[in-house]
Amino acid sequence: MFKFVVLPLVLVAALFGVYLWGATSWSYSAGERAGWVQKLSNKGWLCKTWEGELALVSLPGTAPEKFVFTIWKEDVAQAVTRAMGKRVALHYEEKVGLPSSCFGDTRYFVTGVTVADEISLSPGVVVPTPTPTPTPTPTSTPTSTPAAPPTAVAAQPASAALPAPAAAASK
Repeated sequence: MFKFVVLPLVLVAALFGVYLWGATSWSYSAGERAGWVQKLSNKGWLCKTWEGELALVSLPGTAPEKFVFTIWKEDVAQAVTRAMGKRVALHYEEKVGLPSSCFGDTRYFVTGVTVADEISLSPGVVVPTPTPTPTPTPTSTPTSTPAAPPTAVAAQPASAALPAPAAAASK
C-alpha cells in the first residue's frame, strides 16, 4: 500500500512544490511602467494581495491605457500608497504559470516604486515639477560691545535749510 498510494502522493506533492518554487522565483520578463496610480486595494478571500491600476498616458489629450498589477510585499504597497497622486515608475516582474489567483489576479508583480521628479510631454520636452525651496534661517551675529544708540536728528523747517537770498545779505 505504501508503494502504490503514499509514495506517489509524496512524489506529486514534491514535484508540485518544486514547480511553485520555480514559478514564483523565475521571471518571464522585468521592466518599468510610468504613469499615475489610480487604484490600489487589498483583495482576496483567503490569500490577500494588493491589486492596482496604473494609468499610462503617452500623449496629453489621449485616452489613458490601464496597467493592472499585483503587489505581494507590504512595504512596497505602502510605498505605492504614499506615491498616489504623483507620477511614478513601477518596477515589475512578469510571472508566467502561477496555478491559481491566490498568488494574485495579474501576471505583473510590482517590486518597487520610484516617484518621477519631472513630467515628460514628448521626447526631449520635459516639464519640471517645482521643488520646495528651503527657508533661510536667520543668523545672529555675536556682539562684544553694545551698539551705540541711534542719534536723533531734529526736523528742520524747509526755509532753514535753504541759503539766504543774496539781496537780503547785501543790505
